[in-house]
Amino acid sequence: MDAMLEVANLRVSYGGVLALSDVSISVPRGKIVALVGGNGNGKSTTLRAIAGLNPVDAGTIRFEGHAVHTLPAHKRVPLGLSLVPEGRRLFPRLTVRRNLELGAFIRDDADQVAASVDEMFGLFPILKERESQLAGTMSGGEQQMLAIARGLMAQPSLLMLDEPSWGIAPMFVTKVLDVIQRVNETGVTILLVEQNLHKALSIAHHGYVIQTGRIVIAGSGHELANNDDVKKAYLGL
Repeated sequence: MDAMLEVANLRVSYGGVLALSDVSISVPRGKIVALVGGNGNGKSTTLRAIAGLNPVDAGTIRFEGHAVHTLPAHKRVPLGLSLVPEGRRLFPRLTVRRNLELGAFIRDDADQVAASVDEMFGLFPILKERESQLAGTMSGGEQQMLAIARGLMAQPSLLMLDEPSWGIAPMFVTKVLDVIQRVNETGVTILLVEQNLHKALSIAHHGYVIQTGRIVIAGSGHELANNDDVKKAYLGL
């Protein structure tokens, strides 16, 4: 299967404390891959390392066949890597439209950026309704839609999502996951870290379970969702 992203034997530490000891994952082109596990086991650290926000001690990150683990974060975005961080990190005192435009900071094609904003309004109708509203005044679910849309403004081939259901009402969680599936259907590959493990695995083509900085189980989303060990340890069943 054609792998867009290959992470091999990744090791990351914070101040001498090991966060990832041996993480290897593969993200096939055009698929949704979920990285799941309990809090504090290295899910977000893995995404941040791929994005270039955390330095790696050892291991390799290859994107589209090219080693990127030595590149700074700002040089990874133009290659097609985009991260929607945990907590959304929007500009709360700027409008929805301005937040979207800032998502295209690496682009210099003004007409095409405007067309991309319109495309996001088509994909996320609620954002069109809120176009002139300050981002900080929207609900958590609406803000998450904006964060995903802003991530797409860089025109990534791989969109990484860190805890997209964080801080939003349960009724919005399903809507957000539906949006992720729709984005994937447009051809964007997705790497998803999600605290709602059952829902994440329900939309993922492939999944990895991480525990104490190491991948312990891998399989299809369906296989992991129905794995007794995963159910007991991570789904609370």
